[in-house]
Amino acid sequence: MTADATSAPVEGTQTAGPAKDGPAARGPRARTTTAYLRYVAGKVAGAAVSLLAVLVTSFFLFRLIPGDPVKFMTGGRQVSAEQLAAYRREFGLDLPLWQQFTDYCGKALTGDLGTSYQFNAPVIDKITEALPNTLLLTGTAFVLYTALGIVLGTRSAWRHGGLGDRAHTGLALTLYSIPSFWLGLLLIITLSVGIGPIPGLFPTGGMESGGEEGFALVLDVAHHLVLPVLTLVAVEYGQTLLVTRSALLDEMGNDYLTTARAKGLRDDLVRRRHAVPNALLPTVTLIFINLGRTVAGVILVETVFSWPGLGGLFYQALSVPDLPLVQGLFFVFAAAVIVMNTLADLIYPLLDPRVGR
Repeated sequence: MTADATSAPVEGTQTAGPAKDGPAARGPRARTTTAYLRYVAGKVAGAAVSLLAVLVTSFFLFRLIPGDPVKFMTGGRQVSAEQLAAYRREFGLDLPLWQQFTDYCGKALTGDLGTSYQFNAPVIDKITEALPNTLLLTGTAFVLYTALGIVLGTRSAWRHGGLGDRAHTGLALTLYSIPSFWLGLLLIITLSVGIGPIPGLFPTGGMESGGEEGFALVLDVAHHLVLPVLTLVAVEYGQTLLVTRSALLDEMGNDYLTTARAKGLRDDLVRRRHAVPNALLPTVTLIFINLGRTVAGVILVETVFSWPGLGGLFYQALSVPDLPLVQGLFFVFAAAVIVMNTLADLIYPLLDPRVGR
């Protein structure tokens, strides 16, 4: 056999070359994209199942609350059995439980959360009306306690064991263990009512004094914001501080930080450019959980300070019980947390490529 014969391709075969199809032919980027899309699909499907579970739970859970909403709607007046029956027919309370449930789910999937018993208005309208007030309060507190927790947590970890670390950690643990409503009451007693030489500097509750317009209204609302925001920041910043501190302490033992210092980088640059970004994954989780809670508001704090937000509305609805309003608020609260947790899961692979593989 000659060299020409051995080098000639056999008829009906293809010369060796890169395969055009199949998993082995895909590049690393294509395989990574496919894995990420599967990861996203799994997380979105899990969120959808969770929302469905919340929808079911919100219907049956609050029907265990004692009380007759129809009697509340009559305002304690003496009414006939026919009038009570008419109220029950109007709000669908005379239907079998299974039919009430199917009606509720069908309407909820179209965005109709029912009609409030006590306000005689669509639940979605009451939620939309109170939502900006809650976001103003909890959103302001969220930005402050997140920034404060990350900054102090980073400094505490980088100088762990020092006086500042022990002071910050001890104060954070103490405030985090205090019930928010109790701290709010203390602040009202000392800074609103006044005690001893301390005068009353801030309003005891509400969102505005009334009668103000323009920039004066902005200042008035900010004045009312101080104590509830201070309460939330004092109670919540400790959690962010402790999580950030713990995550950064775990990173500080890694070899890449030693290598960065050996290259001559300043300690401040090593912390900001290398250690902190790699330690932020647990903190990102906590940030998104807290971000979901900004929609839910803080029921006890809003109630203590008479803040007209979703938390105060939920407390009002529970006292009736106003079943459509309670169910709608519960669903919105839970949906906000589920959506934010899902977003956090989707962002993880962008921060750490090892996640989702």
